Amino acid sequence: MEAYQEKIKEKLSVVPFEPGCYLMKDRNDQVIYVGKAKRLRNRLRSYFTGAHDAKTTRLVGEIRNFEFIVTDSETESLLLELNLIKQYQPRYNILLKDDKSYPFIKITKEKYPRLLVTRTVKKGTGKYFGPYPNAYSAVETKKLLDRIYPFRKCDKMPDKLCLYYHIGQCLGPCVYDVDQAEYDKMTQEVSDFLNGEDKTIIKNLEAKMQAASENLDFEQAKEYRDLIQHIHNLTKKQNIMSADNTARDVFGYYISKGWMCIQVFFVRNGNMIQRDTTMIPLQQTPEEEFYTFIGQFYRLNQHLLPKEVHVPKNLDRKMIESVVDTKILQPVRGQKKDLVNMANHNAEVSLQNKFELIAKDESRTIKAIEELGEQMGIQTPIRIEAFDNSNIQGVDAVSAMVTFVDGKPDKKGYRKYKIKTVEGPDDYKSMREVIRRRYTRVLNDGLPLPDLIIVDGGKGQMSVAIDVLENELGLDIPVAGLRKNDKHRTSELIYGPAAEVVPLKKNSQAFYLLQRIQDEVHRFAITFHRQTRQKHSFSSVLDEVEGIGPKRKTTLLRTFGSIKKMREATLEDLQEAGLPQKVAESLQNELNKDD
Repeated sequence: MEAYQEKIKEKLSVVPFEPGCYLMKDRNDQVIYVGKAKRLRNRLRSYFTGAHDAKTTRLVGEIRNFEFIVTDSETESLLLELNLIKQYQPRYNILLKDDKSYPFIKITKEKYPRLLVTRTVKKGTGKYFGPYPNAYSAVETKKLLDRIYPFRKCDKMPDKLCLYYHIGQCLGPCVYDVDQAEYDKMTQEVSDFLNGEDKTIIKNLEAKMQAASENLDFEQAKEYRDLIQHIHNLTKKQNIMSADNTARDVFGYYISKGWMCIQVFFVRNGNMIQRDTTMIPLQQTPEEEFYTFIGQFYRLNQHLLPKEVHVPKNLDRKMIESVVDTKILQPVRGQKKDLVNMANHNAEVSLQNKFELIAKDESRTIKAIEELGEQMGIQTPIRIEAFDNSNIQGVDAVSAMVTFVDGKPDKKGYRKYKIKTVEGPDDYKSMREVIRRRYTRVLNDGLPLPDLIIVDGGKGQMSVAIDVLENELGLDIPVAGLRKNDKHRTSELIYGPAAEVVPLKKNSQAFYLLQRIQDEVHRFAITFHRQTRQKHSFSSVLDEVEGIGPKRKTTLLRTFGSIKKMREATLEDLQEAGLPQKVAESLQNELNKDD
């Protein structure tokens, strides 16, 4: 099983059975899909089990990791999903043109107000209600309101009555002297209903629906019924959004097992646009750690100060105000309190997941190196260094080394080597050179010695490495060889004077570790070799063209990056890169000759 599959499998086992959103990521850590779920674990597991349609199969094939955010309700997860899709624009999501921002219903600030659906909130231009989960519900609600409340429809006052007046959907303030008190009462009723104070209005609508039904006016009764249904749908409370433009950061935290997780929600223009999760080992009281963290968060990390910062009520507000120069609030009720609670809850989930993943990771990696040491008859190999050579018929020969500590890659310990003393394809001499260079440097610089050295190959590569270590450098370090099968997959580990096969089960943690090591060192070596070969082939072609010196080589390398792209370039492209016409023509001829 691939390393990323094991990682996903482990993460799935600790995902909570709660509503929320999830973000699928590819090998470049880019978000490629955002989704929502009533039960996160069930939904996420469904991606990695069973059969799927073609699109989902392609998506799953690209997933290398995922993240999730827990919410309090399905409505919240829907709104958060829309926000995340807008933020990341994942290519596997369907981005609807009508969903550029969240819809609001607006009562304009005019003598005779109008009722509008808008996606832009401008202060001082009227009252805004929302945002709503989708444009359809907002638009349909406005249509029904227009039929029941005869609001003015025209953008500018016309000098004659329009169609809306004649069908009873406007009072005609453009021509008639409309009673301002009547208009204000109508405006207040609509405002109350959009603010969620809907019990009285629903009763009135139900009475009108009943009356229309008794009068056999079923079409009007249906409109009242639809309006009531939309009221129920659109007045559901949710915490993710806020109807104002205030920029605020919402903090929550959770403590467990000597660790503190602090969660920050960044709310801008009514939308939660991002979150930040930080794990801190407790050295002081939780409150003191929080004050230190929030001071560093804005001062040292230079996060932009919002107009408001919301924190849990048990903290000392004055203490926070001493290090954060903005308005500090400790909500005790309503949506703002719910957001703080959600930040606390997400901090708890994050910390619990961390503990569970750490426990699983330690169980896997520590067990793997302990098992490997036992089977080889050596001490537990805490530090493992692995080598692999790469060349094509001896050209641009390179070698690479990767380091694993406690069973996990330590990328700071990776090293690349260009072979300097070997001509032609001689794997043994290349291995001798690299082992000599590596451990001479280790001894001279006082670097840590490995507990185990693994070479990609068989008895010959092992013997060369042991000879250099013991006879030239006086080092006694276990050396093992990793052999591949005919499918170029890890087959067996050999060790000892007779290069005997170490008896490892194919499904053991130790064998999985060896697979990861061999795959990683091979990937690292191949990548380095391709880079070296590309630069070499690029330079060799340019050396054949008169008029291209070091400066022009550098310019061409930066502009095109590869021979393939240079072949695809036109004469004008080459000239734009700084080559005179004759030199550009000579280069094109040389490239075509190379074909």
